[in-house]
Amino acid sequence: MSTSSNLLATDIEGYLKVHENKDMLRFLTCGSVDDGKSTLIGRLLYDSKMIFEDQLAAIEKDSKRFNTTDEAFDLALLVDGLQSEREQGITIDVAYRYFATEQRKFIIADTPGHEQYTRNMATGASTCDLAIILIDARYGVQVQTRRHSYICSQLGIKHIIVAVNKMDIVGYEQTVYQKIKQDYRDFAEQLKFTDIRFVPISALKGDNVVNASDNMSWYPGSPLLKLLNTVTIDRRVADAFRFQVQYVNRPNLDFRGFSGTVASGDIRVGDTVQVLPSGKQSQVKAIVTFDGNLPQATAGMAVTLTLTDEIDIGLGDMLVRPHEPCTVGDSFDADVVWMTQEPLCADREYLIKVGSKLTSGYVQAINFKVDVNTLQQRDARELSLNEIGECRWELNEKIAFDQYDTNRNTGAFIIIDRLTNATVGAGMIRRLPLAGNTQHQGYSEFELELNALIRKQYPHWNVRDISQD
Repeated sequence: MSTSSNLLATDIEGYLKVHENKDMLRFLTCGSVDDGKSTLIGRLLYDSKMIFEDQLAAIEKDSKRFNTTDEAFDLALLVDGLQSEREQGITIDVAYRYFATEQRKFIIADTPGHEQYTRNMATGASTCDLAIILIDARYGVQVQTRRHSYICSQLGIKHIIVAVNKMDIVGYEQTVYQKIKQDYRDFAEQLKFTDIRFVPISALKGDNVVNASDNMSWYPGSPLLKLLNTVTIDRRVADAFRFQVQYVNRPNLDFRGFSGTVASGDIRVGDTVQVLPSGKQSQVKAIVTFDGNLPQATAGMAVTLTLTDEIDIGLGDMLVRPHEPCTVGDSFDADVVWMTQEPLCADREYLIKVGSKLTSGYVQAINFKVDVNTLQQRDARELSLNEIGECRWELNEKIAFDQYDTNRNTGAFIIIDRLTNATVGAGMIRRLPLAGNTQHQGYSEFELELNALIRKQYPHWNVRDISQD
């Protein structure tokens, strides 16, 4: 019996304490269609004894109805819970599962492989520390393998486990595994990963998932679960204090606080803070929580700050230390993942949401789009569904932000359609526009007159003044 089981049987409070203090690893599974992502997660949970008896009974019943594996027990059904997913045998939405071992707690994001659901994959990857990229041993590195790897790289994921799946179908051939391993290494040289590991597996049969495989004795490494338990994740975040106001808390005349989550760094009572973009300064009077006041708040904590001075602070304003300022501006270059059928076009106005700050802006220029097969940069006038490119954004007001590589929490934004209110894209701020590299668009006299007429007669359309370009 394991140590956790002993505690669970004799000391429930001790068990909960041990579980609470375990390290947490967030990871996702991604890759091409039918590479076996959901089956892999089902195998992890099944072989780790993390499935309740009633769940097993329900899955055994559903396997007879939806089974696509010719097996008595379809492990993918543990994750694919939507009716349409079970009927088609594919993953559509991101599914989250939780489990724990003696060493760690895990949150798994099972993301879809189909190209049309790339937006869901990017959503799942945005909060993860590690990615398991599955590759079907029969087909090797595919377009979606490259696309998902590139998105993981752009989203700041540094740790990758490449799981070459369905080795049972290719007779557990070492040469097949070695070729795929070399092909992926050649592609990944251009990406920002710092740690890439490879493991040959059969999620359906259980080879090298939780237990080592007798069928692949030529593989010298560890099974997948051991890699997950032992990988060292560099979770260093920016030391600079960042606190974006999510709510101005004014329950009565005697209290005015600013609620939000500490994005990075820490703050103490008495520290001097600066409000951006206004630049006003004050001192922290109290750090208020539901359970009482605290002397200090650190990254990840949701708190309410009160200040010694009455300063005009609104939703989306950023609190920083004066000697650790972030960037304040109304333009930047950003990588964009486009997530809707209607393409991203320059000069069209969108809503831009950076944290809790909502403003509007437009793409002044699409610097380039990326060919996910070769990672080459190509000229583009628009970004279509699932395309990725770098764009120059101009906002209608100044905001506070960081570069994404410096701080993922304050350097990311979403793009919202003004008419439908749908999220149509996600962006990662890379840099301020380079001096002398601003692109100006020439307009005819007719276009300038038409623009002026529309702005005068239809001000509610919020059309941009192109004469200022």
